[in-house]
Amino acid sequence: MYQNKKVIVVLPAYNAAKTLEKTVNDIPKNIVDELVLVDDNSSDSTIDIAMKIGIKHIIKHEKNKGYGGNQKTCYKKALDLEADIVIMLHPDYQYTPLLIESMVAIIGNGLYPVVLGSRILGKGALLGGMPLYKYIANRMLTFIQNLLLNQKLSEYHTGYRAYQKEVLQRINFENNSDDFIFDNEIIAQIFYAGFEIGEITCPTKYFKEASSIGFLRSAKYGIGVLWVSLLYRLTKMGIYQWRLLKN
Repeated sequence: MYQNKKVIVVLPAYNAAKTLEKTVNDIPKNIVDELVLVDDNSSDSTIDIAMKIGIKHIIKHEKNKGYGGNQKTCYKKALDLEADIVIMLHPDYQYTPLLIESMVAIIGNGLYPVVLGSRILGKGALLGGMPLYKYIANRMLTFIQNLLLNQKLSEYHTGYRAYQKEVLQRINFENNSDDFIFDNEIIAQIFYAGFEIGEITCPTKYFKEASSIGFLRSAKYGIGVLWVSLLYRLTKMGIYQWRLLKN
């Protein structure tokens, strides 16, 4: 625990057998109380590895629900386990688990209710092997999003996130998309609900086993990001009421 707060790390997994054990080994056990792994119907031995290394809470989707659908199961289970702080960590080792303690400290000491591990602060993204086209797209989308949401995040597209339980209880994340755009919808909901988001510099690694989406999926995602940002702005202006922003 941290400051008498229960800390749970959720691992949204899909074909993560090659990297899961390495990821879990680096999680700081001195402050993390529980691990929750949700397997999105992997075709490899992710479940077997999770059982072998002693993960207590393992959930397997009988059919693939998508990245957003996986997160929904993760967060619902963490809240059922009475987590005070929930950290989402990808088990593909693209993000280092060694930052968990810092992210928990920021939330546990009441500095921010949400913390994102940013690949853009500093020079971690390109040094870690992020493809140049993804980096450029990231910067362009983030610029537009900051304008429409009236915020100053360094990026909206990181998969490394920590939440105070009250944030997840307040927003209706279960109505979000089951696809990758879930990540941007939940940020829009967080800001609309009046919560602030802190960021911490996060080195990242791109390698063969790390999960990634191709160009066409990336393009679809980019269009979705712009749509989410526009709906947020229209709702804030009172022109439209986006259902995902209803508490």
